[in-house]
Amino acid sequence: MIAIIDYGMGNLASVANAFAKLGYDTVCTNDEKTVLAADKVVLPGVGAFRDAVNNLRKTGLDEVIREVVRKRIPLLGICLGLQLLLSESEEDGLFAGLDLVAGRVVRFALPDTFKVPHMGWNQISINSGGRLLKGVPEQTHFYFVHSYYAVPSDSRCISAQSRYGYEFCCALEKGNLFATQFHPEKSGLWGLKILKNFGEMN
Repeated sequence: MIAIIDYGMGNLASVANAFAKLGYDTVCTNDEKTVLAADKVVLPGVGAFRDAVNNLRKTGLDEVIREVVRKRIPLLGICLGLQLLLSESEEDGLFAGLDLVAGRVVRFALPDTFKVPHMGWNQISINSGGRLLKGVPEQTHFYFVHSYYAVPSDSRCISAQSRYGYEFCCALEKGNLFATQFHPEKSGLWGLKILKNFGEMN
């Protein structure tokens, strides 16, 4: 069973539907026992960092996520779900994140010729050795919608980069933590390949 964490700020249905296409059973939940009993956990997210963190803390799901990591249950963050794993974000002020990956979330600083948010299909450059992106061809296109991106303190946890004006981190791996800035559930066959890779992890 894959638990998709429902904290009021994610497109849960599209993530659940993508896993269903692959034959995986999912449950969208904010129940601590259900999350901790799952084989895998997904932290999706759409919206503002501050609101997301506040929702997680109000419901106690921030500590549930930390317990997922302590129990070494594979955890996948998607879009805002990736950003929440970082120490802090500069979005609309400075707000503390879950601090599961040291670093900061920052806004694109680009000339006016670039539109922000960065929206649409973009290629990624994959670092060797990652498990989540195993079998995905170099320079495959994935679907992005974001104005902010993660800057991890330790670049060794960056499993892929993309370029929008300049290079930025678009995927992370650290122990049992996996995350993508892009939306694999909206990225066609290669997005499904990533979700399948996650579903097959021990």
